Amino acid sequence: MTTAKTARYLTTAALTVVLALGPALPAFSADSLTVFDWSGYEDPAFHPKYTEKAGAEPDFSFFGDEEEAFQKLRSGFKADVAHPCSQSVVKWREAGLLEPLDTAKLASWNDVLPNFKAMKNLMTSDDGTAWFIPFEWGNTVLTYRTDTVKPEEVASLKAFADPKFKDRVSIGDNVDDAYALASLAIGLKDWTMMTDAQFQEASAFLREVHKNVRLYWTDNTDLSQAMASGEVDLAWAWNETATTLQAESQPVAIKKDTKEGLSTWVCGYVRLKGGEASPDLAYDYLNAVTDPAVAAYMVESWGYGHSNAKGMAAVDPKILKDKGYADVDAFVANTLFQSPMPTELRQKMIAEFEKIKSGY
Repeated sequence: MTTAKTARYLTTAALTVVLALGPALPAFSADSLTVFDWSGYEDPAFHPKYTEKAGAEPDFSFFGDEEEAFQKLRSGFKADVAHPCSQSVVKWREAGLLEPLDTAKLASWNDVLPNFKAMKNLMTSDDGTAWFIPFEWGNTVLTYRTDTVKPEEVASLKAFADPKFKDRVSIGDNVDDAYALASLAIGLKDWTMMTDAQFQEASAFLREVHKNVRLYWTDNTDLSQAMASGEVDLAWAWNETATTLQAESQPVAIKKDTKEGLSTWVCGYVRLKGGEASPDLAYDYLNAVTDPAVAAYMVESWGYGHSNAKGMAAVDPKILKDKGYADVDAFVANTLFQSPMPTELRQKMIAEFEKIKSGY
């Protein structure tokens, strides 16, 4: 046969086979969900019911921080759902990036922990429109190597600026966590009330911290590797870091009882405008991640709390106690909650943090 005839023959033969087997093959849909997320959250254990129902994993694309995600979405990047945190929801909504949520399609909407339901401009806007469903919550907290740092040396968050820790410190390449640290260090626990003078004071503190920074981490893997190798002794980190390292028998601890306290945050999922997948797939995913059965894995393996009150109530009490979630009120005591802040203030923080990281 000539090449053309061979190709035509093979195509015809293949089509014949497909048609013959058609009734035995599963229906195929080109519809695929794209999730825009933090690295690590592609973990299949977070959404088993989605995979079971859809027959496949969703597609994932990742961002390093929410400002990067925001700018990418503003420039036209397409995804169906995304995973911002509390302090970004208002900004994303005001920029027209979000689709409202139909709460009738969200199986766990009414089971979200009451503290999150009560937060202004988090799950809903003032007119009652729903935009955001919480998924996980936790702390950004002082984390240190117990073989090189004594607890008394880190009794205060001001240790991050202590010259004795030069080149031994890591904080996140994340404006929200950075200014949460700085706000606490200057004695401010409600950053929505930050004055211009306090902004300058907080920024000055971060400039002192910058002198000690070995690494601005972008995800838990970066930081965990740096702490495990001894490159970093002192970090401003999420619960996940200590949980991961302790599971590997690394000499790492968190210190929640510093003089100034710690930061608490909540992150969750939104639907994005312009998403190309079926809305049903988006709701299937949101229902999967907020399913109460996910809570135990979230707490035990990641060290975070889950948003579903029924799910948290079903977690082994010993695990809740070990991870610090037995008493929610105590968990958030002496904390700066990373609540939604005025967009203008956050833009100031973003611009200033870029200068700080560049040494200015």
